[in-house]
Amino acid sequence: MDWTPLLHALIAVACQVAVGLASGNWWLGAALACTWWMAREHTQAEYRWIAQFTDGKRIDMPWWGGFDSAVWTAGSVLDWVVPAGVCLIVWAFMGRV
Repeated sequence: MDWTPLLHALIAVACQVAVGLASGNWWLGAALACTWWMAREHTQAEYRWIAQFTDGKRIDMPWWGGFDSAVWTAGSVLDWVVPAGVCLIVWAFMGRV
């Protein structure tokens, strides 16, 4: 079993809690943490596209290479969706407290 989505969620919530406690803005903490994971996974998708379609030549990748569904796996999607979902739950809970 791949535990990275849960590990990413734990790190994202830790960042959200740190920002939320320091500033009182739980949404900002969630946005910062989730943007980090989304950007990371998109960058990895770009590298997979380069490896798969250009024989390692970064210059040959089009601007849309990282968005190509051919290089996204279920694991890479979960690596940013799970942290985003968990941070959304924390944000919703802290908005009610």
